[in-house]
Amino acid sequence: MRRRGARRPAAPYGTAHGDIRNLFDEVEKTTGNERRAAFRRLVRLLAVHETAEEEVVHPFTRRSVPDGEKVVEDRLQEEREAKELLSRPDGMDTGDPKFLPELQALRLDVMAHARAEERYEFNHIRRHADKALLASMASAVRVAEAMAPTHPHPGTESAAKNLTLGPIAAVVDRTRDAVRKAMGKDR
Repeated sequence: MRRRGARRPAAPYGTAHGDIRNLFDEVEKTTGNERRAAFRRLVRLLAVHETAEEEVVHPFTRRSVPDGEKVVEDRLQEEREAKELLSRPDGMDTGDPKFLPELQALRLDVMAHARAEERYEFNHIRRHADKALLASMASAVRVAEAMAPTHPHPGTESAAKNLTLGPIAAVVDRTRDAVRKAMGKDR
């Protein structure tokens, strides 16, 4: 039994949602090369975070949370929409006048999705997983993030698709990132 006021261990997603909020702020507040670099970090974080959730978190929710299938299907629909929104500014120059409105639309969508995950999925995970399982899931999320594609790929919102297509997409994304960096376009 937990002590009164004691906190449950962190869920497997760690502090990614806070990092995402902070990166949105940084992209909005900066300009030029700083904005480009911050946006690249944001795109990468969003892509790897969602992939890890799709590979680790959602399968647990489906198996272990009451009405888990419905909870996951709702999150996957939100993720598909966010990936589609993310693909638009991902191809733009951050100095384009259309960039910030696209970013704002993305931010609203991503933050609504994060709130839904925290409320409808992560709270249930904490109730249905012990401390050891949460730690194991957190480790699995870190591994999945390390191997995930670094750009959005709408239509790959399942563990099976991520495991099948993810490695190929990750190689392509990481190659594209390296070329972009070599050409000085990552800043």
